[in-house]
Formats: sequence, C-alpha cells, structure tokens
Amino acid sequence: MRKRLTPEERRDRRRRAVHRSKFALPSIVTMISVLCGFSSVVMSLNAAGENPQGYFLWGAVLLVLAGVFDGLDGRIARATNTATEFGVQLDSLADVLSFGMAPAILAYRYGFFTLGIADHRLRAIGWAASFFFIACGALRLARFNVQVGEVDSRFFVGMPIPAGAACVAAVILAWPTPPQSNVYAYLFAFELFAVGLLMVSTIRFPNFKKVSPKPWVGRWITIGFISLLCLLIIFPRNFFLAFFSVYTLMGLALNLAWLLGWRGVLPPQTVFPTADTGSEDSAH
Repeated sequence: MRKRLTPEERRDRRRRAVHRSKFALPSIVTMISVLCGFSSVVMSLNAAGENPQGYFLWGAVLLVLAGVFDGLDGRIARATNTATEFGVQLDSLADVLSFGMAPAILAYRYGFFTLGIADHRLRAIGWAASFFFIACGALRLARFNVQVGEVDSRFFVGMPIPAGAACVAAVILAWPTPPQSNVYAYLFAFELFAVGLLMVSTIRFPNFKKVSPKPWVGRWITIGFISLLCLLIIFPRNFFLAFFSVYTLMGLALNLAWLLGWRGVLPPQTVFPTADTGSEDSAH
C-alpha cells in the first residue's frame, strides 16, 4: 500500500517538481527557436509550388521569430538562475540550425534556384554563397565558445549570427518576390558573402545588452525601444532592412573611428572581467 504523505511532504515534493521544471524551461524556449528555423526550411521547400512569395515571406518571418525566442532563452535562464552547460551547448547547436542552415536554404531557394535553371553559373554561385554563409556562421559560433570570458562583453567580435540571419530575412521581407533579373541575384549573392565575412571578422559590433547602470541611460533605452516598436508597426516589411543596415554601418563606422584615434567610446579590452559566461544568446 502506498505511503500516505504528510502535508509537509507534499509541499516539499511540489517544491522539488517546480525546481526541476525551471531547468527545463530555457531548453523548451530554445527548442521553439529550432522549430521556427525548421519551419522556415519547410516554407522554403513549399515555395516550389504556387504563390512562392507567400512562402518566402513566411520563411523570413519565422527566422525573425527564431531570433526572438533565441533571445529569450538566455534571459529566462539568468532570471530563474538555471543556466547550465547543457543549455549553453544546446543553444549553440540550435543557432547553427536556426541562423545558419535555415537562412542559407531560404536564400538559395529564394535567390538562385529558379533563375539558375537557365543560368548554371548563377546556380553554382548561389550554392557557394549559401554554403559560405552557413560555414562562416558555424565558425562564428565556434570562436565564441572558446572566447567566453576573454573578450570585452560590451561588444560582439564579428557580426552575431542571429543578426546575419536577420540580414537575409530583411531582404526577403522587403522584396518577397524572388529576383527576376540575374543582376539582382548576383547582388543577393554578394550580400551573403559580405555578411559571412562580417561574421568571421574581428570587427566589433555593439552589444546593447551591456549598458551603463546610470538611470538616464535606462530611460533613453526605453524611449528608443518604444520608438523602434512604433516603426516596426508602421513599416513592418521595411523595418528590419533599415534597422540592420544601420546596425552594420554603425559597427563599421565605430571601428573606423577607433582606427582614426577617436575615444568617445572606449575601444574593447583584450580581457574584460565582467564578460558574460552565460548562454550563447548573450554574444553569438
């Protein structure tokens, strides 16, 4: 006969169950990000039928959603104090799928598959550009994993892989109809090569998660976030193209300013004691 638990024992069992479930929550959010990435691949495959632009549009939207959930898992882990090495490794593997493989397949199917039927050179270039993108993304993640705690956490070393995937999604959101001219397809291939190079470069990009604790900084960040949200609502299709274009140019301009001697923002240090050793979403 099963032993009857006292009220104290039942409360203790519930507390242990809640504690165990907290550790599963960040991984569940990570798997939702993987689901979005996988669904984006499915949309790319479905684009072989009628209304391809609709599928491409959904494929790009799903990449954006994958980025949203990827940003949440690390925050949830830190908020619940459930960050684990398992979660870090799962997050890195998820990023290769959602922000490497998924955008590469979407880019190839969107920009090069149809036009490549008549132009085999374009198809080969599109294949190479798509592979270059995912290869650089994988190298970017591997470099992050070995540099945790050794770089200035105020900056990303190279473009973060979610931002690289967003650059691909931004073009498709702005122009969901596949390129009708080889010229535009070649320009799209150039973007994939350029974004790949930015990901594996040592160019520093701002990490807006690391901000000054001063109250006025927090107020301006809140105002900026609300402004960006309003722009997203008003210009849902073109917002991401403008945002990541500005982000990329800002990173390049900041590095150029450092080379010219500007110190309005202190350059990154080789070793920064407060570097975040949390999950990959903190510095992909």
